[in-house]
Amino acid sequence: MEKLTIKDVDLKGKKVLMRVDFNVPLDKETGKVSDDTRIRAALPTIKYALDQGAKVILMSHLGRPKGQKIPEYSLKPVAERLSELLGIEVKMAPDLVGPEVKKMVEELKDGEVLLLENTRFHPGETKNDPELAKELASYADIHVNDAFGTAHRAHASNVGVAQYIPSVAGFLMEKEISALGKVVENPEKPFAVIMGGAKVSDKIGVIENLLEKADTFLIGGAMMFTFWKALGYKTGNSLVEDDKLDLAKELLEKAKNKGVDFVVPVDAVIAQEMKAGVEKKVVTMEEGVPEGWMGLDIGPKTIELFKDKLKNAKTVVWNGPMGVFEIDDFAKGTEEIAKYLAQLDAMVVVGGGDSAAAINKFGLENEVTHVSTGGGASLEFLEGKELPGVKSIADKGKKKRRLMIAGNWKMNKTNSEAEAFARKITQLTGGSDEKVEVTLCPPFTALPVVVEVVRGTQITVGAQNMYPEDSGAFTGEVSPLMLKDIDVDYVIIGHSERRKYFKEDDEFINRKLKAALKHGLTPILCVGEVLEEREKNLTFCVLENQLRRDLDEIEANDVQKIVIAYEPVWAIGTGKVATPAQAQEAIRFIRELLAEMYSEEVSEKVRILYGGSINPDNFLGIIVQPDIDGGLVGGASLKESFAKLVEIARKIAL
Repeated sequence: MEKLTIKDVDLKGKKVLMRVDFNVPLDKETGKVSDDTRIRAALPTIKYALDQGAKVILMSHLGRPKGQKIPEYSLKPVAERLSELLGIEVKMAPDLVGPEVKKMVEELKDGEVLLLENTRFHPGETKNDPELAKELASYADIHVNDAFGTAHRAHASNVGVAQYIPSVAGFLMEKEISALGKVVENPEKPFAVIMGGAKVSDKIGVIENLLEKADTFLIGGAMMFTFWKALGYKTGNSLVEDDKLDLAKELLEKAKNKGVDFVVPVDAVIAQEMKAGVEKKVVTMEEGVPEGWMGLDIGPKTIELFKDKLKNAKTVVWNGPMGVFEIDDFAKGTEEIAKYLAQLDAMVVVGGGDSAAAINKFGLENEVTHVSTGGGASLEFLEGKELPGVKSIADKGKKKRRLMIAGNWKMNKTNSEAEAFARKITQLTGGSDEKVEVTLCPPFTALPVVVEVVRGTQITVGAQNMYPEDSGAFTGEVSPLMLKDIDVDYVIIGHSERRKYFKEDDEFINRKLKAALKHGLTPILCVGEVLEEREKNLTFCVLENQLRRDLDEIEANDVQKIVIAYEPVWAIGTGKVATPAQAQEAIRFIRELLAEMYSEEVSEKVRILYGGSINPDNFLGIIVQPDIDGGLVGGASLKESFAKLVEIARKIAL
């Protein structure tokens, strides 16, 4: 999966709301950070944003205060340590949201950092409260998600915020998605999986998902004894999930049927107690674990067997230790496997949680391809689940239809101005391409000159209006034949200004659509509600009425040729913009309505644009929405910054 990253967006002068993972241990006596590993891990993303001239607002949780403001879970010690690591003062907010926090955000200068107080001091965080998310989003232009450890949770600070401002991946998040995504989606063969830990039940989803892809499966940790017992061997006092014995048998059978080499340990290190210094010995699987003893590590023969099974692997996923590695007496299995993986010529990805702690204990974290920062998140990712904190990050290159950036110049620019500006836009954009279509819609008087300027490029030209007759006594009007004769490609029909100022109704708009289609012009049909209609929750009703009347008696083949532009009238020329969520909701409704009126196939082919006070600062949040295929741009199309909209669209479309 490809996601937009912090490098894909312009950060200069922008307020960046960054979700990081500063859930670090604090020394009980001094109150200071006792392990700053997670803070250091976030430094590259933070420093990059600062170097780009951004104002950085950081969010993180710490501990589990359960919605209460508990002083010992304050992020103040984190702010102090981060200040030392960055070499600049990190301002500390007294809360997550509120008037005082808002004032601190507003006063923030380029290159400065503000750390908000613990996100989990607010009960709305874990509930993904939309009001909390909306307030957080109001602080910034862009959201950067760099906290993979919380990606399996839909919280206000990671998922909720992304409903209001565009969310992109930080460097840590990008690395996690890339590494885990590769092993889940397209691992290089041979592909080996090492699965350890205490319980089979904790890893069922991962085992079943990776059995579909792996060549070799190695089982270690306490879960091995559930498999031993399922195979009929003695397990003594070892940890066994008796209710999962049938499942263990099913997994063994499934692996056999799929041709997966599913390897259960052939020996184990056992003891009577789980503590250092006790008597221990090695037993084979056939001997089994005697009563009063428990298995606490894989044995020496298993270590050698596992190494032999791994020697040719090109991709390895390791999740879960081989034994009770926290106690040195039972750490050899985990240590030996970790050391072997470190020297293996393969892509080695270590799951989070205990696996990460184990490889860190042996100082090998930098010797493997990737060590995940997320325990639960990495497990769910390996299960093949779609993590809400990853899903909410904007996709790159997943648009189903060719994007369109159409500039409606309205009653602006003389012929000479139009010619010069069209040349400039052609130069700045490099023309259209197969992913993004650039369309210029000048006044009638400038149509011929703009057509000539863009001739030989892929830029298309549209008219702002037309009359639904071929010719006749219609003073001041222009026919579809006249437009077609000068090589115009598109025509805007039903724009809210035509509906409002010139009293064009849906019946008249329907006639225009039919006339345009008859003569090979592609209509850009505009629909949308006024403010009063939105406030009365009539948006969907208005859109349905307009579309059913506008498209009356127009066949499916012709509807597929039409471009629809959703333009909330209250957002046109007002500076107000529908939130990304509002725009997506309305356009999704239009797409579903088309499916109902015609078919899913037709619905999926029709391009639907958003129009309403679009500019380079707000366009990213709009264009990343899954059902939005571009923008019908008004005022911003009269400036050279129109080219920036095209640039933003290309990053999404690539």
